[in-house]
Amino acid sequence: MKRSASERSISQSRRIAAVQYPVIPTVQRWVSATPGTISFGQGIISYAPPPAVVEAARRFGDDVESHRYGPVEGLPELIEALETKLAAENGIRVQPASRVVITAGSNMGFMHALLAIVDTDDEVIIPAPYYFNHEMAAWIVGARPVVVQTRPDYQLDIDAIRDAITPRTRAIVTVCPNNPSGVVYPEADLRVVNALCRDRGIFHIHDEAYEYFTYAGARNFSPASIADAAPHTITTYSFSKGYAMASWRVGYMVLPESLWDAVTKIQDTNLVCPPAISQQAALAALAVGPAYPRAALPVLDRLRQRIFSELDRPDVPCDTPAANGAFYFFTRVRTLLDPMTLAERLIREHKVATMPGSAFGMTDGCYLRISYGMLDEPTAIEGLGRLTGGLRALAR
Repeated sequence: MKRSASERSISQSRRIAAVQYPVIPTVQRWVSATPGTISFGQGIISYAPPPAVVEAARRFGDDVESHRYGPVEGLPELIEALETKLAAENGIRVQPASRVVITAGSNMGFMHALLAIVDTDDEVIIPAPYYFNHEMAAWIVGARPVVVQTRPDYQLDIDAIRDAITPRTRAIVTVCPNNPSGVVYPEADLRVVNALCRDRGIFHIHDEAYEYFTYAGARNFSPASIADAAPHTITTYSFSKGYAMASWRVGYMVLPESLWDAVTKIQDTNLVCPPAISQQAALAALAVGPAYPRAALPVLDRLRQRIFSELDRPDVPCDTPAANGAFYFFTRVRTLLDPMTLAERLIREHKVATMPGSAFGMTDGCYLRISYGMLDEPTAIEGLGRLTGGLRALAR
């Protein structure tokens, strides 16, 4: 039946209707309805922010100026501190070819990047499994996400990425260390992707939210540190993971100088200016430095090894590639159940939560994302027993 003009005028846009519904709220509702559930669901860290962060927030607001609008790009002292951090930790020389903009989390930085570079029906190449908010953002801004499968070990398939480039391609997206797979891409592969973007006249958007979380000799590499990368490379960062500041909504992006005016327009319209109290907290976190998140790595590494060894047992019906970054595993379960059904039954029947892999672009089987960063070690081990027992019982 045809809708009337009045019915069409009060409905949501077709563009937004095509965007997948966020999976995390759905899983959280199942968890809330099942008391005692141990969750390997949301990608957050178990420890608290540095005490200096909380103290900075307590000191905030003594002067009237603190409560007024600030610079659209962020506080100058925070930008200066980040330029120092980027040079020391990431090998990125920001000035003169790049700029730093403070954002309300790295998700906002990614959205700003797309708004700055794409027009309607332009294409953005996103390797799968992907971080679902990146795919959602592409649809929201009117672009078309072109999903390219990774290899069976979730490493980048460079040939498939190259073959996916068309005249409408505006960017290739990489996330490393990766969410949801936990893999770390070799520096050589990231250099090839970055050079491909340079040679084809497109942007390389690189997400480094998990920069501090690498294990077993893996290391984080920043493509923006490549000598000629600044004009075509956009990098997003977050304080949510390493410094445990998820609710503060503060991150930043490094962008080419050529995009400064565009991103300033977008930020001014969308945010006006980054929250001042969160920026002061971020300054305090930077002063504490990377030793703070790295102190958690030994426990996380023990959990990583324990979870992999249990999932890799012959009687556990799943195939789990090794992962040496972030705090995730992405496993394919040998079952005829669809991933949403399996995830719900694991919660309701076995009181353990995971994320269904269909939200991350994997539709050729039943996948689950397992996030182990949010749990202390004893709780994670208890949850692992529930998970493997549940998989044995359900995946038949």
